[in-house]
Amino acid sequence: MTGGAEQRVVIAVDPHKASWTAAVVSAGSLQPLATLRVAVSRAGYRELRRFAQRWPRARWAIEGATGLGAPLLARLTADDIAVVDVPAKLAARVRLLSTGHGRKNDDADALSVGTAAHTAPHLRTAEIDQALGALRVLVEHRDDLIKARTQLVNRLHVLLTQLVPAGASHRRLTVEIAAGLLRRTRAQGPAGQAARRVAVDLVAKLRRLERRIATADADVAGAVKATGSTLTELYGVGPVLAGKILAAAGPTSRFRSAAAFASFTGTAPIEVSSGDAVRYRLSRAGHRGLNHALHMMALTQIGRRTPGQAYYQRKRAEGKSHKEAMRCLKRRLPDVVYRRLLADSQRSGADPGGHTRAAA
Repeated sequence: MTGGAEQRVVIAVDPHKASWTAAVVSAGSLQPLATLRVAVSRAGYRELRRFAQRWPRARWAIEGATGLGAPLLARLTADDIAVVDVPAKLAARVRLLSTGHGRKNDDADALSVGTAAHTAPHLRTAEIDQALGALRVLVEHRDDLIKARTQLVNRLHVLLTQLVPAGASHRRLTVEIAAGLLRRTRAQGPAGQAARRVAVDLVAKLRRLERRIATADADVAGAVKATGSTLTELYGVGPVLAGKILAAAGPTSRFRSAAAFASFTGTAPIEVSSGDAVRYRLSRAGHRGLNHALHMMALTQIGRRTPGQAYYQRKRAEGKSHKEAMRCLKRRLPDVVYRRLLADSQRSGADPGGHTRAAA
């Protein structure tokens, strides 16, 4: 293969948590010249690099390079190899248009990534943002701790319903409430005594877990501050929520406009018009974590004297239900968040000249 031909070859990767599937895609035929599936590991990376040596001047493309593809991106970046980031939605659209159906497998996904890399204009080169990378790790760790706490509380609640005559009727069970109930409870029989011992152990575990969560909250707040973000100046956005937004959104340069960001969050309604009837429906797509963060932001705003509350009340006065008014507010909040993200990135120089049109 000549050097000129190699420039028209893409090594496209469909990443998963446990595996990387690569397809070498030619620009001429848009068909795979070879495919390979390896484990996400050092050995897998070495095997992938040996596989790619047959096309030393080929470009690399990864679906979701800053998401599931981040481990591979980090290794390739360390080896001074540039990587094109192919959005997952674009790869899915290419696959659907190419095959005429939505069926998928890893080889087909890798091929669609390569096809998108050849045909889609303005795909960006993926870059590792160390501050955002650290923040993402901390946010995910905190989320794991929160899930573990929820599991412990649920188990504790079941035990308390067996030990307390009236049951643990508290809607929001806390460590202190559970400890108080146990202090006043005298278990009867071997089964009751065993349940009480386990409940006491769960309370102790819950106390330790809540201390770890407090530490995780402080770590996330410190990481948010390190990014220089001013998201916490927005009403309803604390350090943890700001961390979730930053970790999920990633670099602002991913989004060509505020509308694209709203679509990514799943708050932009989908048009389902037909003929003269113009209709929209609720989007079920988008990043659910970001959608939840915006929902919490909206709930906080409607409970206080804020522009968000005023907007919500106007929609209710127009005859909209609570859910409909909330959807309207949630569609406005991404624009506010995006403008703040854009201003922060331009102030820090992270996205030089990348959003002139979007800011207009």
